[in-house]
Amino acid sequence: MDISILGSQIIGIIPLGDIVFYMTSFNLFMFAAVLAFTFIIAISKTETQVEAEFGTLGDREVKVAKNEFKIRRFLAIVCGLATAGAMITGDLFDFTLFVCLIGIVNIGIVGAVKQIDVLDSAFQYGLIAMMAATPLFAGAALILASTGSISLLQINSLAFTTPMMLLGSILIFIGVAGETGVAPFFATKAEMFRTPGSPFLLIIHLSSLLIIVRAIEILLIINKPF
Repeated sequence: MDISILGSQIIGIIPLGDIVFYMTSFNLFMFAAVLAFTFIIAISKTETQVEAEFGTLGDREVKVAKNEFKIRRFLAIVCGLATAGAMITGDLFDFTLFVCLIGIVNIGIVGAVKQIDVLDSAFQYGLIAMMAATPLFAGAALILASTGSISLLQINSLAFTTPMMLLGSILIFIGVAGETGVAPFFATKAEMFRTPGSPFLLIIHLSSLLIIVRAIEILLIINKPF
């Protein structure tokens, strides 16, 4: 299967030793979107959340403290950069590293919040993310053992797909789903979004959605269904 089927023609390749980045119009659009949103986060101000009080007509403001704001903004920027890197990397192992980094900083973004429900949800999400690292790296290892390479460009040039490659793809998808907290692992992530700080929480959503899209593209490249 040609990569051009998924994302138009390859615009350019950036070789950095064993690490290779490649860009198509599809990947470049997601890369630019993440960088643009990350820039917005970098220049955003402290977010104030207004909550309705139960049993009254009053409202209650919940603000992000300045020290907490700095930490969460830094982690949100790291999350954005890791997501951007995952969009254009042509190395399967680097993709798994970017996904794991996103899982870690997602926990850190809400880790400074002084709300029991939020922290409990982040703890549960952290447990799932740590467990998901096993199938994620195991899947990448199976792909390497089956193809002799972790370069997506080289894997794409292969004319065959083995059962071990299919098994590795399934493990990678399970690992990505766990690390990003999407279905069926999204339940533990829901309470995390009750905390104030809209820009920081949106990067968690954005990274999860784009990583899943990128993971599907990678699995199509490995298994060549077309």
